[in-house]
Amino acid sequence: MTATTDRTDLPTNGVAQERRLVTDIPGPRSQALQMRKTSAVSGGVGVTLPVYVVKAGGGVLVDVDDNHLIDMGSGIAVTTVGNANPEVVAGVQKQVEEFTHTCFMVTPYAGYVEVCEALNRLTPGDHEKRSALFNSGAEAVENAVKIARAYTKRTAVVVVEHGYHGRTNLTMALTAKSMPYKHSFGPFAPEVYRVPTSYPFRDRGLKGPEMAKIATTRIEKEIGAENVAAIIIEPIQGEGGFIVPGDGYFSAMADFATANGIVFVADEIQSGFCRTGDWFASEYEGVVPDLITTAKGIAGGMPLAAVTGRAEIMDSVHAGGLGGTYGGNPVACAAALGAIRWMEDNDANALAKEIEALMVPRLKAMAEQFPSIGDIRGRGAMLAIELVKPGTLDPDAELAAALNKYCHAHGVVTLTTGTYGNVFRFLPPLTMPKALLEEALTVLEQAFEAHA
Repeated sequence: MTATTDRTDLPTNGVAQERRLVTDIPGPRSQALQMRKTSAVSGGVGVTLPVYVVKAGGGVLVDVDDNHLIDMGSGIAVTTVGNANPEVVAGVQKQVEEFTHTCFMVTPYAGYVEVCEALNRLTPGDHEKRSALFNSGAEAVENAVKIARAYTKRTAVVVVEHGYHGRTNLTMALTAKSMPYKHSFGPFAPEVYRVPTSYPFRDRGLKGPEMAKIATTRIEKEIGAENVAAIIIEPIQGEGGFIVPGDGYFSAMADFATANGIVFVADEIQSGFCRTGDWFASEYEGVVPDLITTAKGIAGGMPLAAVTGRAEIMDSVHAGGLGGTYGGNPVACAAALGAIRWMEDNDANALAKEIEALMVPRLKAMAEQFPSIGDIRGRGAMLAIELVKPGTLDPDAELAAALNKYCHAHGVVTLTTGTYGNVFRFLPPLTMPKALLEEALTVLEQAFEAHA
């Protein structure tokens, strides 16, 4: 496939699509704001790159010092349709002029219903579905657990190694990584069990179905399948390191759940909404989850999340059991309808695949030159490289940090991730011009050269 992401009709919000540095990064105005942040904001709220943004669009962030930085993170997969996408802006502006809130549980409005209708239509499977709207990914996952327990009348929840599901008490229990997500915050919610995932780069030749057999045997012998309400898996793991399971693992886990009356939950909070070249990453293996949790890319930057699933499961909860004061806020719903409309009208899945077609050959060329790149993985505009000590599987988190620092200093917003802190993840907005993608990769290549 030939990359065509330099199309002139992709929205830019009037921002010049160029990398331009007029100060050191961070610049003096950003540094001053960072000092204010230190004095006003809890130290528990960390910042990856302390440049303070004043405008963004296309593939560029503009900071208070007028530096133009290439955005390879999309706010952690949130601004998939770009910052200030015109469809999102128009919907939000119209809605805030009419009303900003009533609480759907008190006096409802059409936008909430329309978002649920869209989710029921777009998510995998042609069965009858229902949806419920929330504020954050963690809230969606927590409600998926509530729904599964109400439906099955069981209590145990199974998750997999390297998984990430949020920062609330229950979702911290579901999340694998201790620092920074869980450290010092326990005790955590009970009846959560962790089983092996498929991590092809580190599984020493074991295939996806073989890893699934290990996981399901653990469930049968150590937990009891008859006690399990839900199995929750990310089809591509996010914070765990953009781990793409070996073919057959995800579907085998779903089949096991079905055979044992377990609700299979696909956590698509990071991988959903055209990020991987499909509307949802579950579609790659033809898996139809019982429940699917979504957030991040759903609303172009506005806070919104959802649980969508089989009608009989979603309707098993008593009236009043789901909801929240702000869940499905009308402004966020308007943003979501605009974002979804833009994705459909602009074939967002094709845009994601074009990004993959451009990036993967460049990354493979780097891997041939720099043996510290142990693995290249991902799909669509959700890609990663794992860094190791050459000739080994030993993680090289120090190199990842050094490369990240270099990219930041040279005007490219990059993100590291992974259980071992040694994974570079790439989440460019689908509105990223081809030339900027190429330039970002060139800066990364220069970072490798500087630290070879």
